[in-house]
Amino acid sequence: MSRFGAGALSRVVRSGVRRRPVQGVVIALTTLMAVASAVVAGSLMAAASAPFDHAFAAQRGAHITAQFDPAKTSAERLARTGRLRGVTASAGPYPSTQFRPVDRTGFRLPPLTLVGRSGPDGDVDRVELRSGRWARTPGEIVLSPSFEGPGAGIGSVLRASDTAGAPALTVVGFALSASRTADAWAIPEQVDAMASRGGVVTRQMLYRFGSAATKEQILADRAKLVAATGPGALVGMRSWLDTRRAADQGAAAAVPFVTAFGVLGIVMSVVIVSSVVGGAVGTGLRRIGILKAVGFTPREVVRVHVAQAVVPACAGIVPGVPLGNLLAVPMLADTESLYGTVSLSVAWWVDAAVPAAALLVVALAALVPARRAGRLHTVEALVAGRSPRTGRGQRAHRALGRLPLPRPVTYGLATAFTHPVRALATLLAVAFGTVAVTFAVGLVSSLGAVAASQDPGSRAAVTVTTTRPHTAAPPPPVPAAGGGAGPAPVSGESPGAPVSGEADPAKVRAAIRSRPGAASYYGRLSTEVTVAGVSGSVRAGLYEGDARDARYEMLAGHWIDGRGQVVVPARFLERTGTRLGDTVRITCGKESAELRIVGESFDTSGDRLEIHADMADFPSAEPDTFLVEVEPGVSAVEYARALASAVRPLGGDATTVPPPRRKGLVLVMDAMAVLLTALLTAVAGLGVFNSVVLDTRERVHDLGVCRAVGMTPRQTVSLVLASVALTGTAGGLLGVPAGYVLHGLVMPVMGHAVGTAMPPSVLDVYSPARLLLPGLGGVVLALLGALVPAVRAAGTGTADALRAE
Repeated sequence: MSRFGAGALSRVVRSGVRRRPVQGVVIALTTLMAVASAVVAGSLMAAASAPFDHAFAAQRGAHITAQFDPAKTSAERLARTGRLRGVTASAGPYPSTQFRPVDRTGFRLPPLTLVGRSGPDGDVDRVELRSGRWARTPGEIVLSPSFEGPGAGIGSVLRASDTAGAPALTVVGFALSASRTADAWAIPEQVDAMASRGGVVTRQMLYRFGSAATKEQILADRAKLVAATGPGALVGMRSWLDTRRAADQGAAAAVPFVTAFGVLGIVMSVVIVSSVVGGAVGTGLRRIGILKAVGFTPREVVRVHVAQAVVPACAGIVPGVPLGNLLAVPMLADTESLYGTVSLSVAWWVDAAVPAAALLVVALAALVPARRAGRLHTVEALVAGRSPRTGRGQRAHRALGRLPLPRPVTYGLATAFTHPVRALATLLAVAFGTVAVTFAVGLVSSLGAVAASQDPGSRAAVTVTTTRPHTAAPPPPVPAAGGGAGPAPVSGESPGAPVSGEADPAKVRAAIRSRPGAASYYGRLSTEVTVAGVSGSVRAGLYEGDARDARYEMLAGHWIDGRGQVVVPARFLERTGTRLGDTVRITCGKESAELRIVGESFDTSGDRLEIHADMADFPSAEPDTFLVEVEPGVSAVEYARALASAVRPLGGDATTVPPPRRKGLVLVMDAMAVLLTALLTAVAGLGVFNSVVLDTRERVHDLGVCRAVGMTPRQTVSLVLASVALTGTAGGLLGVPAGYVLHGLVMPVMGHAVGTAMPPSVLDVYSPARLLLPGLGGVVLALLGALVPAVRAAGTGTADALRAE
C-alpha cells in the first residue's frame, strides 16, 4: 500500500504533462481529430433513422402506395386486396388525379397528386395535420407543408388549372404524410369533379405488410397485388423503402467517407498515444526509478503514465465535440428540410458516447506501455542509461555505411533500426497521413466527376436560349484577339437597350442551321411531367435532334435514340417497381405517351427524379434551349457572337457561358474532406515530430561527440532528416495503395446511400500523377515533421550536448 495520496499522484501527473508539452499537443490534436470525425459520423447515422422511423411508426405509414386503373379493376376488387395473405392493414380505394394549380399571382405550381379522403385518419397513413383543418366541402383543399408560402397560405385561393372556368380551391390546412402518399387532399367528390373535366383518375390503395423490410419482400408483395387485380390494373407503386432513403440520403451520402476519416483518426490515436507513452517510459526510466524508490507502487506508476495521456486527450475532446457538431450542421440541414418544422441536431447520446469512447481508447492505448513502466525494477530503472542497448542497430550501421553517401546520411538512415518500435510508429503515422491524402484526392476528384456528369449541357460550346431576361445594363464586352480576358457572354445588341421576350423555337432552329460553323446541335426542354404511380411531378429532359452529346452516364441499357423510349434513374425503377424493357405512362401537359424504359442513368438528384425522353413523343413540346458544338478550328466566341446577332432580335440569346450550376452538398463534402485531411496530416506530422524529438534527446551525447570531431550544423540537420527518410518512404509506399483501396470501398457505399451505383468515370479517377504525388508527400511529411528538431539539434552547442548525457 502506497504512503502517497491522490494529491501526490496529481502533482506527479501535472509535472509529467508540463515536462512533455510536445507529446501533450500531439495527443490533444489526435484526439480532437478522432472525436470531431466520430461526432459527425454518429450524428449522420442517427439522422438516417430519425425522425422518419418515428414519424412512419406514429402515422402507421404505408409500406406500398399503389395506383390502379379503375377501368381495369373495380373498387370492390381493390377492397378485397386488403385481405390478401401478408397484408396486416389497408386503406382505400381513394380517387386520385394529377393537376397543376395556379396561385392568385398567376404562378403555376408544380404538378401535384391530389387524393380524395374524407379525413386524415385511417388504418394506414394517418396524415398529421400541421395547421388549419381538413377539407369538408367541395372547393376546399389541404396541401403538403412543402408548398406553404406567400402564394399558398391558409385562406389562399388556387385555381385548379390555367384554363378558363377552372374550379377555385381554398386552402384550409397543411398536412404531412410520412409515406408521402399525396401532395394535396380534398374530399372524394372534389377529386371526381376535377377528373370529369379531362383529368386522368386512378384509385389509390395503401397497404401495410407483415414482411416489407427488403426490396425483395416489396417486390413479392407487389406480385401478390398484380395477381389479385389482374393484368394492367396496377399502373404505379411507391415503396416505403424509397421514401425512407429519400428522407435520409442527404446525410447518408456523407456517412461513409466521414466514417472512413473517423476510423483513420481513431487508429492513428491508438498508434500515436502508444508511441508517446512508450517514448515517455523509455526516456523517463530514471524518473520511474525515483518514483519507485520513494514509495510509489507499480499500480500507481501505471496510473501516472495513463493519466499523463488522458489529460491532454481531454484537452482535445473539449474542442473536438463542438467542432464535430459544427461540421454536422450542413449535413443535418439537408435532412431537416424534408420534414419542414422538425428540427434536427446532433443527438445528445452522440455527444456523450463519443467523448467517453475516446477516453477509453486513449486509456487502453496508454495502458500497455504504462504497464511496462510499472513492471520495471527500481534498481534497473535507476541505473539504466538513455543510450540504446549495445549492439542494437550495429549491423544496419555497418551495412548502410558501405553506401556511396555522406557519413551523416548513412548514420541517420541506420537510426531507424536502433529503435524499431518507435520507427514503426513513425512509419504508421506517415502511412495514415498518406492514406488520408490519397483518399481525399480520389474523393474530391470523384465528387467533381459526379457534378460534371449531372450537367451534360455545360459541356456544349455554345448555349442558345429561346428567352432572354430583361437587361438594363450593357453586357460585358467580348475581348479582342490577343486580349487577356477569357470568353464572356456575347451580344449583338446596343449597350443598355432593354430587351425581353420569347423567341419562336422554329426561327432559332433555322438561325442555327443557316449559320456556318456548327458541327452538331440538339434542342432541350426542361419541364415537369407526371408519371403514373409516382406522387407529385417528375423533372423531365426532352430532346430533339442529335442528342448524343446530351448523354448522361449510363449504368445499364442505352441512351435514347428514337421515339417511344425513356431513360430513368435507379430510384425510378425501385419506386415504380419497374425494370428495363417495361412501359410507363408519362403525361406532359395534356399529352400522354406510353414509353419503354431503355436505360438506367447515373443520377444523384436525390428524391427529385429526372427522366429523359424524345421530344417527338409529345408533339406540342418545343425546346427552350439549343446546345451547339462547333466545327474544329471554329472559335466558339466568334460563332456565338454571330449567332447572337441573329437570335437576339427574336428575343433569344446565344452565349459561350453555360448557365450556372450549384453543387450544393458536393461543396460541403469537398470542404469537409479537405478539413479532415488537413487535420489528419497535421497529426501525422506531429507524430513524426514527437518521435524525432525523443530520438534527438536520447542521442544528445552522440550528437555532441559528432560535433566535437568536426560535424557541421548542416551535416547534423542532414543526419536527423535522414533518420526519417526510410520510414517516410515506406509509409508513402504503404499509404498510397491503402488510400486507393479505401476509395474503391467507400465510393460505392456512398452511391448506395443515395440509391444508385457508380459508373467507371466516378470510380476510376486516379492517374499515375495522382498516385505518385501522395507517395512523395509521405516523404515530404516525414521530413517536415523532423525539420524543427533537426534545426534545434544543429543549434545545440558541443559542450552543452556532452554535459547533457
